[in-house]
Amino acid sequence: MNRYRSKSLATWIAVIGGSLGLHRFYLHGLGDRLGWLHPLPTLLGLYGIRRVQQLGQDDRLSWLLIPLLGLMVAQAMLTAIRYGLTPDETWDTRHNPGLPVHATRWAPVLGAIAALMVGAGVLMATIAFSGQRFFEWQTEEARKISQ
Repeated sequence: MNRYRSKSLATWIAVIGGSLGLHRFYLHGLGDRLGWLHPLPTLLGLYGIRRVQQLGQDDRLSWLLIPLLGLMVAQAMLTAIRYGLTPDETWDTRHNPGLPVHATRWAPVLGAIAALMVGAGVLMATIAFSGQRFFEWQTEEARKISQ
């Protein structure tokens, strides 16, 4: 028997826990291999934030790890937007075959709006952080060469 998979719930799960792959586990079950690819980069990014808190901003490994978290959150928000804006008929054909079409109203659209706001902010912050660290590294290397 097919269980009903709510577009609204999938959208909000992607907003809240999408970087850990929770939306994929909701839709495809715990056996979803793509879902298991999400937690590791997210946890590595969180470890990068912890390293910065412990070792300071000069820790180069954290420069590599923190953008992983930003990219995972941004891709989760993009997925939430895609889920939220998928037409109900298309959603039900893909995720609820054989069940009647369910009208979702505003909940997935509000999830998509929230995901757009969070995703845009996180992506801009990730790009700014990465660019700043890259240029700091370049100027540090140039300073070493000139000495």
